[in-house]
Amino acid sequence: MEVDVMKKIPVREQDPQVRATNFEEVCLGYNKEEAMCEATRCINCKNAQCVQGCPVSINIPGFVEQVKEGNFAEAYKIISESSALPAVCGRVCPQESQCEGKCIRGIKGEALSIGKLERFVADWARENGVKPEPAKEKNGKKVAVIGSGPAGLTCAGDLAKLGYDVTIFEALHKAGGVLVYGIPEFRLPKDAVVAKEIENVKSLGVKIETDVVIGKATTIEQLMEDEGFDAVFIGSGAGLPKFMGIPGENANGVFSANEYLTRSNLMKAFDENSTTPIMRAKKVAVVGGGNVAMDAARTALRLGAEVHVVYRRSEAELPARVEEVHHAKEEGIIFDLLTNPTEILSDENGWVSGIKCIKMELGEPDASGRRRPVEVEGSEFVIDVDAVIMSLGTSPNPLISSTTKGLEINGRKCIVAAEDTGATSKEGVYAGGDAVTGAATVILAMGAGKAGAKGIHEYLSK
Repeated sequence: MEVDVMKKIPVREQDPQVRATNFEEVCLGYNKEEAMCEATRCINCKNAQCVQGCPVSINIPGFVEQVKEGNFAEAYKIISESSALPAVCGRVCPQESQCEGKCIRGIKGEALSIGKLERFVADWARENGVKPEPAKEKNGKKVAVIGSGPAGLTCAGDLAKLGYDVTIFEALHKAGGVLVYGIPEFRLPKDAVVAKEIENVKSLGVKIETDVVIGKATTIEQLMEDEGFDAVFIGSGAGLPKFMGIPGENANGVFSANEYLTRSNLMKAFDENSTTPIMRAKKVAVVGGGNVAMDAARTALRLGAEVHVVYRRSEAELPARVEEVHHAKEEGIIFDLLTNPTEILSDENGWVSGIKCIKMELGEPDASGRRRPVEVEGSEFVIDVDAVIMSLGTSPNPLISSTTKGLEINGRKCIVAAEDTGATSKEGVYAGGDAVTGAATVILAMGAGKAGAKGIHEYLSK
């Protein structure tokens, strides 16, 4: 295969018109030849900035060099020293603003496809039965991890490698957290990818107990005092949805993105054989511009709807990944930008009939550094829809913080924890991920899980 060092090897994808009608994975990834050719584009920097851009500090030049030589098992070994979920990260990480955003190759050409190479290596390892290496011996200490999302799985995996006896407590009936309830099948296959990554973590000796709601079934104090856990890591995520507070938000046919995606992803409502109901609307408005909004919009499209993404800023300010916006547009989703909802309209039976909006223009920058949207007087209009999905972010469920004495929370109801160790105000209790930061990315949660494992190891090694 001929390689232009200035350009990425293209990645094969499902045709947009075909994929818009199914829930199969959009991106097909690299084959061996494509991966090895892409790896040759790496210039193997001495001061690799890509590693600095990775929240879990993967030795990127090291694994890429092994891919170039065709040593895929060694490449996987290098990645798994730092990442518990490489097949996940290779699919959903915002590489363009992290590792690839720092890639020196990208200064005069296109950055190396680090994410796609990571995905290839992880998929190759899974298909060839290669697993991460467990600890040689146990150290006799027990750690409880609350939540089996990316933060919890990462923390548990790192501690298990250090010899700890780790048990994850998951509130839902299936492990994976946001990986199973939040991210659609067409971006992250559940059985083929997520379940296998979780099995890899379990192969390190990690135990997972599902259907255990901490704060109801048991408390953090009981885990430590009655069940003998020496430390606890809280990685319970942020699953409490936010709404706008506009008139009509209680109408039938208004959903949070969390509920809508959980029905489809975790409960498989998109499958005709599923017993979980989901509204198959004709015309849907998704309010918001993040990755979750793109996921909800693309799910509604696949369930047969015409879909409008309603976002109050311009395309330049969309917080969603460029790749997700690109895929959404290719599939036919309509973007109503510089548009803000003011009211949800309903018919005589209380069902959504439309969403009243006003046009916006960008003014001076606000506290976030983005230009503040300002209403354009007299520009009100209505989009006729029969369902509205609110995707405005989420906050942590207060159950754990309200049932744990001495656990400090901030004004956003997030647990206060040290960034470098995850240490909270309660001795022996650590926290990380969305429960601390509010809704963020999978890889940032994983970085927090690694920090928590480091902090716990330092604490229990005293």
